[in-house]
Amino acid sequence: MPPPRTGRCLLLLGLVLGSVCVTLGSQAQANSTTDALNVLLIIVDDLRPSLGCYGDKLVRSPNIDQLASHSLLFQNAFAQQAVCAPSRVSFLTGRRPDTTRLYDFNSYWRVHAGNFSTIPQYFKDNGYVTMSVGKVFHPGISSNHSDDSPYSWSFPPYHPSSEKYENSKTCRGPDGELHANLLCPVDVVDVPEGTLPDKQSTEEAIRLLEKMKTSASPFFLAVGYHKPHIPFRYPKEFQKLYPLENITLAPDPEVPDGLPPVAYNPWMDIRQREDVKALNISVPYGPIPVDFQRKIRQSYFASVSYLDTQVGHLLSALDDLQLANSTIVAFTSDHVSSLRTNS
Repeated sequence: MPPPRTGRCLLLLGLVLGSVCVTLGSQAQANSTTDALNVLLIIVDDLRPSLGCYGDKLVRSPNIDQLASHSLLFQNAFAQQAVCAPSRVSFLTGRRPDTTRLYDFNSYWRVHAGNFSTIPQYFKDNGYVTMSVGKVFHPGISSNHSDDSPYSWSFPPYHPSSEKYENSKTCRGPDGELHANLLCPVDVVDVPEGTLPDKQSTEEAIRLLEKMKTSASPFFLAVGYHKPHIPFRYPKEFQKLYPLENITLAPDPEVPDGLPPVAYNPWMDIRQREDVKALNISVPYGPIPVDFQRKIRQSYFASVSYLDTQVGHLLSALDDLQLANSTIVAFTSDHVSSLRTNS
């Protein structure tokens, strides 16, 4: 990706395991002091600080790292809740889960807690065209089965058509059959529709940027990427970036002594994946075989690199459309649900 042009305004928020990268460009860098800056908000699902900008020497994330190099790097920020829906509702409303009264996936804050405005709603109410692509709010009842429409968005949010295959049998196993696996490197031409959700989201986001280039109104565009959330379903070429012999094990694999049972996640959703189920791991503390631990970490890192390429395509389009000088770019993860790879 080419280096940012002079004057690019960036806000890089990397809310990943309590870490945030941020850059704020002066509003004077816009065409005039009265011009409103556009906003591009990129939200990533379950991203740890496994990025070069946080000192990770193994993970290849050149596009996110380049964005971070023009940003202030925050090392001491925290996710409000380590679950998708309450975390997203919290930072999109600017209110704590104790206020939104959402700790799981099972209620809509406007009904259950209060008619709190959201960040995109604020922009919409102040003359912005607000657009949602991919997973921004968590789908389902926690966003009223509508991604909080029509409050937050100027028109209906976009969801990639291929996301319905994320948990289906599209993973080619060693037996040559298709499985619903945790580890799922794929040949993209062979999957249903010949594409993946995050690729579709990038394409739609670029289409919207092209449309907004000629708009008289400023825009707020939120783009939500699925990876590296499980299942680790990504183009198989990214797996080659991480040979298994280079993959280290987690430095803290043991369940802490005296851990209250309520504080431990037995990762039941992961246990339902065919490749994990075949390991016959005991519940709740059964150890994952070391060789499978390495494969999990390999596929997580590969998913991050796949995500990074999508971010690169999106930011390159922003440059190519000459929108960079008038756009704040924010990058954040919702939280991270750590998979403890017990040994």
